[in-house]
Amino acid sequence: MDPQLLNDPGWWLDERPLAPDGFPGGLPDLPELAGKVLFATSGSSGRPKWIALTKEALLVSAAAVNAYLEVNADSVWGLALPWHHVGGFGVLARAHEAACRCATFGLRWNPEDFRKFLIENGVTHCSLVPTQVHDLVSAGIAAPQDLRAVVVGGGRLTENAGRAARSLGWPVLASYGMTEAGSQIATQGMDSLGSLYQPDPIPVLPHWRVRTTDEGRLEIAGSALFAGMLEEGGGAWRYHARTEEWHATNDRVLVSADGLTPLGRVDAVVKVLGELVDPERVGEELLERGAGQLLAGSCAVVAIPDARAGHRLVPVFDESVSRGLATEVLDAYHASAPGFRRLDRPVWVENLPRSPLGKLLRRDLTDQIARTATPQGTGS
Repeated sequence: MDPQLLNDPGWWLDERPLAPDGFPGGLPDLPELAGKVLFATSGSSGRPKWIALTKEALLVSAAAVNAYLEVNADSVWGLALPWHHVGGFGVLARAHEAACRCATFGLRWNPEDFRKFLIENGVTHCSLVPTQVHDLVSAGIAAPQDLRAVVVGGGRLTENAGRAARSLGWPVLASYGMTEAGSQIATQGMDSLGSLYQPDPIPVLPHWRVRTTDEGRLEIAGSALFAGMLEEGGGAWRYHARTEEWHATNDRVLVSADGLTPLGRVDAVVKVLGELVDPERVGEELLERGAGQLLAGSCAVVAIPDARAGHRLVPVFDESVSRGLATEVLDAYHASAPGFRRLDRPVWVENLPRSPLGKLLRRDLTDQIARTATPQGTGS
């Protein structure tokens, strides 16, 4: 299917279900799928599942984002994400909802080509992932004058990276969302561009209600919430409709009057010497210690089971990171890290496994390191 067909009003009235990424063997013939758009994801078990969103929910999300980012018929959305993921699909939905143009960046990702694309098409709004922003900053590429907002999702854009991007004119706005929400739940507003970039808190969009459980798990309710889920079991696909008003996510957050501060996934937290640690957050601290020299996507921290400590934290770098830089970053980190957050000796791999959107495939990397790791005590 040509993604530009989403500009056709008739498509949004068509009751035939769609899986933008294709569905293995074809979508099952289930009446519950009528009018739904399905996006593939994985649960904690690693088994594939498909989140089903109504077209109405996708348009609710699109309208809320457009209004929030001051999009109108004269705006131009730029699509630089895979459209079969909810982030890219959301860009197409917003262009349709605003009755504005959407230009597609159809080339292999390259920062210089992307800037030319933005200029040639007069793009005013686009969505990127942190890795793409880091590439633009590393290349020293200045933003085009027409660009008004860059929504950054799919991961946390650090303070250093965000401020470096702003200094080059890129109007980056931190966002937080998920497939089950049809895209964004929280996004920084246009007014935040007048102040120094901060990665959080992130204001909640007006079409969402949020709350947290006693353990800090985020729950959301709103009209853009997914309708149900398609899962395989016993050799057949089964549709499970969402029956509760509130959806319990697997993310931990802080909620304040200023918005959400994401704290990582519930299932990502491990115990080290009896203390709770989020390896993803530790990896972000290494990026901050790198002061712009250590690029997003070039390192991560994984937790490996350990008989004595519960888990040990292993820093992993790809081959683009020099041993000298890694040593400097780790020394700076350990200068203030308490004992339970200290890291083992670093490991280098050719490439960190990533999804098409640039998200770290943490389970794959952890399994890879666990297979080659040798038992040792925690500490550098």
